[in-house]
Formats: sequence, C-alpha cells, structure tokens
Amino acid sequence: MNILDHDVLLDLFRNNYLFFVCGVALGAFLFTFYTLPKVLWVSHEKKLTKQINGRSSHHTQTPNFGGVAFFLVFVLFVSVLQSIQSGYTGNHLIAGMTLLFLVGLKDDLVISTAKVKLLGQITAALFIIFSPELHLSTLHGFLGIHEVPELIGYFLKAFLVVALINAYNLVDGIDGLAAIVGMIICTAYACVFYITGHPYFVLLGVTVAGTLAAYLRFNFSRGKRKMFMGDSGSLIIGFMIAFLTLKVLVMEPGITVTMEAFSGYNRILLILAILFIPILDTGRVMILRMLDGKSPFEADRNHAHHVLLDLGFTHWQASTCLGGLNIFIIVGFFLLSGVISASWVTVILLMMFIIIGALLNILRSNAELRTFVKEYA
Repeated sequence: MNILDHDVLLDLFRNNYLFFVCGVALGAFLFTFYTLPKVLWVSHEKKLTKQINGRSSHHTQTPNFGGVAFFLVFVLFVSVLQSIQSGYTGNHLIAGMTLLFLVGLKDDLVISTAKVKLLGQITAALFIIFSPELHLSTLHGFLGIHEVPELIGYFLKAFLVVALINAYNLVDGIDGLAAIVGMIICTAYACVFYITGHPYFVLLGVTVAGTLAAYLRFNFSRGKRKMFMGDSGSLIIGFMIAFLTLKVLVMEPGITVTMEAFSGYNRILLILAILFIPILDTGRVMILRMLDGKSPFEADRNHAHHVLLDLGFTHWQASTCLGGLNIFIIVGFFLLSGVISASWVTVILLMMFIIIGALLNILRSNAELRTFVKEYA
C-alpha cells in the first residue's frame, strides 16, 4: 500500500479520521524532535548563537534556529496533507511560509531592518489573502458590519495577517511562552474546525501544535541542548496562526452546528478569545509606548512576561501562568456564549482585556519599585 498515493491517503483519512488526526500530531512531534538536535549540532559547530542585549531575559548565548526544523516539518506535512484537499490552499501556504522563513532566517543570521521584515510579511500575506478558500465577504454583523466590499476584504485580511505575525513575534520573549501560547491557539482552532466539519484545517492545527510540543523540550533545556525558535520560527508560526484565524473568520460550517460560539456575530468574539494573550500583550505595550511619547514599535520591557519576570516568576511559571489565562478565557467564552447574549459576551470580553491590562500595569509599578529598592537599599 502506497500511503503517498492520493486515493490511498484519502481513503485512510476518511475511514480513520480521529486516528489520522492523532497520527499527524504525533508525526509532527516526532519529526521535530528528531530534527531539532541536528539543527542544534550545526549551530554549535558553526557558532551560530543569539547575542545577548539589554532586553534579553537570558544570560548565555543560545542557538536560535528552531525555525529551520519548523519549516522542514511544515513543508513536508502540508505537502502530504494537500492530497486530501481539493483546492490549492496548501500551495499558497507553503509559498508564503517559504518567503517568511527566508526573511526570518536572514534576521537570525545578520539582522534585518524593520522595513525588510514588513515587506516580507506583506508579500507573504498576498499568497493567502487571494486564496479562494479565504474569501471574506462579511463580518457577520460585528460592530454593525455585514457585507464587506471585495477590495476592503483584501485589506482587512492583509492587515490581520501582518498584525498577527507581529503579535506572535512579540510574545516570543521568554522560554516556553510562544510555544505554549501557540499550542493553545492551534489546538483551540483544531477543535473549532473539528466541530464545524473542516478536517483539512484540523490537521494543519494539530501539525503546528505537535511541532511546538516537541520544541518545548529544547526551549526549556539547559546547556547545549537549549534552543530558541528565532525569527525564522516565530514568523512562520505567526503566519500559520494568521492563516487558521482567517479560515475561522470566513468559514461556513461543513456540518450542522447549533453552538452559539460559532454563530455569525460570536465568530469574531471567538477569535478574540482564542488570541487573547497576543492581542492583550501587543495592544497594551503599544498603548503604553504612545502614552510615554515613544514610537509604538520601539522595543522595551513592558510586555506581560517581563512584568512577571521582574516580580520574581521563573520562565516556566510566567509562561504557564499566561498560557493558563488564555485557556481560562477560551473556556469562559464557550460557557458564556451558550447562556447569555452576544452583546454581554462582548462587554465581558472587553472588560477582561481592560482589567487584566490594568492589573499588569499595577504589577509593573510594583516590579519597578522592587527593582529600585534592590538597587538603592
């Protein structure tokens, strides 16, 4: 039996759906777990490590080429899984991902300018925003918007892709956080696609989740087994998350779904709940920078993970704390969407953004006070 044959693979998939999903997740995990040590060895042999700067949360030089393994896994799995998809979505995804990988790899090696990275992100976005699979024609009544003109739809999708790529990149500041948040987001999306009858996208979601699960072992390691994903990793993971987000936004349920969480208006709220941590952290730091009279794109140590580290949290504690918060918001959304109106869910979700953002600001002030006391006591 040739498992790479289109008909054979499709038959296996249809007859063993859940087994196939688990197999893809496990395969992505094992392939990543096998590939990362090879990348590590080359990085150490060629002395390719991330330099330490004033904003670094680490004290030793560490290879930051986890994205090389990610890229290999994604290209392999997306190429094979394309056999069960009637369109050319996977081809569009690989094209955009390849461009972003090259942009990120250049930045990991010799540092790229912000303009070069932005240009790469916009160009990569073009490969998926014109995909027929991701045609946006409505916002389902969110903010009173129903029909979306085609040209406006393209701009909205491009903005969303670039914004999410950068939001995820900003989350990658301490050990484990980007991987944990990425696993939560992609697993949540996989569950959404499973419930709504979009099997191909279920497989894409678990592929990313399985890859990040394997990476965690190396990201939390010490000594020569430690590795960062680098920009080559965070950019393509952010791109995958943006791709899945667009699909949730535009999808029509493939099966009859009665859950309120997937109704038109709630669809936007569902996305906000799943992406809670990246949206909260990015929005909060940009607002703080503008209030301080700085550029919203200027780097600093105001991120949520920096606040927790300054309060004495370890990388593991800070990452699991923020990951747990994201899970709490997602579960809370599903519970509330079935018992109260969409308007109230909107108010509650907005209040969660405001309250947690304000709490982080209070904790930041305490952390700054603690640092001042330590320096001058």
